Amino acid sequence: MNHLTLAPSPAEPLAQPRASLQFTETMRGYASTKVTDDYHRAEEQGRLDQSAFEFTVTIATGDIEPALAKPGNRFPITGAVRASALSAWPLTVAEGTFQLLVKDPTNVDTRRMIYHMKLTSEEGRTFFFDGFKIIHEGLPNHVWPEMTTLYFTVYDGEDNSSSVFGKGILHVAPEDFLHQLTTLRVSGAGRTSQLEAAARFGRFFAGALWDTYGGIAALPHYLKADALPRKKRPLRAPAPEMHYFNTADGVQLRFLRYRGGCKGPVILTHGIGTSSIIFRIDTVETNLVEFLAARGFDVWALDYRGSIELASHNLQFTADDVAVYDYPAAVEKVRELTGAASVQMVVHCFGSVSFFMAMLRGLQGVRSAVCSQVATHMVTAPITEIKCGLYFPEMLDALGMKSLNAYVTSAADWQGKLDDAAMRLYPMSEDQLCRNPVCHRITFMYSQVFEHQQLNAATHSALDEMFGVTNIRAFEHLSRMVRTGHIVTAEGENAYLPHLDRLAIPIAFISGGQNRCFLPETTRLTYDLLREKNGPHLYTRNVIPHYGHADSILGKNAALDVYPVVAQHLELTA
Repeated sequence: MNHLTLAPSPAEPLAQPRASLQFTETMRGYASTKVTDDYHRAEEQGRLDQSAFEFTVTIATGDIEPALAKPGNRFPITGAVRASALSAWPLTVAEGTFQLLVKDPTNVDTRRMIYHMKLTSEEGRTFFFDGFKIIHEGLPNHVWPEMTTLYFTVYDGEDNSSSVFGKGILHVAPEDFLHQLTTLRVSGAGRTSQLEAAARFGRFFAGALWDTYGGIAALPHYLKADALPRKKRPLRAPAPEMHYFNTADGVQLRFLRYRGGCKGPVILTHGIGTSSIIFRIDTVETNLVEFLAARGFDVWALDYRGSIELASHNLQFTADDVAVYDYPAAVEKVRELTGAASVQMVVHCFGSVSFFMAMLRGLQGVRSAVCSQVATHMVTAPITEIKCGLYFPEMLDALGMKSLNAYVTSAADWQGKLDDAAMRLYPMSEDQLCRNPVCHRITFMYSQVFEHQQLNAATHSALDEMFGVTNIRAFEHLSRMVRTGHIVTAEGENAYLPHLDRLAIPIAFISGGQNRCFLPETTRLTYDLLREKNGPHLYTRNVIPHYGHADSILGKNAALDVYPVVAQHLELTA
């Protein structure tokens, strides 16, 4: 008898666990049972009647892949509602569902987030909650109010076929949104997959808000696509308010406001090829936003047209454009929103150069300033003088290059090869050498902007989050000023220095003692010139030993060595 021996079946591959996600959301507002035909009037009547309405609910996505692939899927909601108009006791959410970014068929480029909840009171009464958020695609200045505003109707029964009981509007406060980010939980996958899933969902759910408000798993803004996300720490500062506004030439800018107190208001302005993230990066123990907010300042982190976090960074612009358009609009916006007669400034690098241009053009409403590293004059290292003397930016422009960037997507790309070749010729001491290709590219573009011993490992690894694209026109203008030795227009006209009397305000100058980008002599020339012109009493100057250029802002110990100098001047003129 023959026996048939069957080969064992190959083992089935183990299914990879799929990521699932949940988060908790709190919204607060007012409702009215008197006004039931208009959301805004109902909200106002509820406020007058002190008829508060709030909920805290948890939303779970289950498998996150379908959630992202097919907007409109229903996800369960659990939680509780507190509404004095419905019951004296919290109401339990039952059979709640949430739909993410459902297309609105009645309006162009519009989506809705839909909340349906059956509410059961302690008294045994049932209500139906029908709410929605309206999201207009492609309007970044509307993101915060739209993502955080919920219009709702309460029906006296189990569904929306019952009679209307009341209407109202709920909002997410900045501090509640910040807390919401900390409630995000991802399960069912490896640690890396969890962070990636959280980052994908965060961007899908809240777009730019996710990164701006400190998403714990937010991907770097402009890092290569296959980079792993990192966990971020929440900032020890009030949750920021996002304010978009337009310049006279139609460019949209942004403020992140941190209400630390009534001192100020203080505007922080970043350098070229970066963004306001340098003042709020989480990789240092205490950043400048946290430091000033803790001391009671109303802090306004400005992203002007050169910010890598704004679409405008792709524009061709000069320092003149920032001076003529961005600073007047920014100062006016802060004065409008705060009612303050004047503002204080903390300006760094290209943001400082363009600020002095704006002041010399007649910018009003600034009562004092802290200037970091460069002002009206420029003294650079020999390697920078050589690049500018060879008209390096102009050569790139002639070759059709409209920007340089610090992003490294591959060691084999042409700019990476150029950087590597250039870095072998770059005069750097052994203690400043590293293996970070982004750091190499930053040095190639700007000269040596860090003293490595002043950076911690986390900041050095996150440089790709803080540095990106710079347009060639801005480089050309900066190069012209370096060759001239002081600020001039993009066409080379000496239109600014004849008006030094317009800088008769208290100004503190700060230079890193080891600054190899703009040598410490840079601020001394402006300091001496202004003291001679407007008197010595208005100006101070501090050279911080062992610091370079950007590490004066990003240094691991800047909160001990540099920030107190900034705060002292602001306190004296607060």
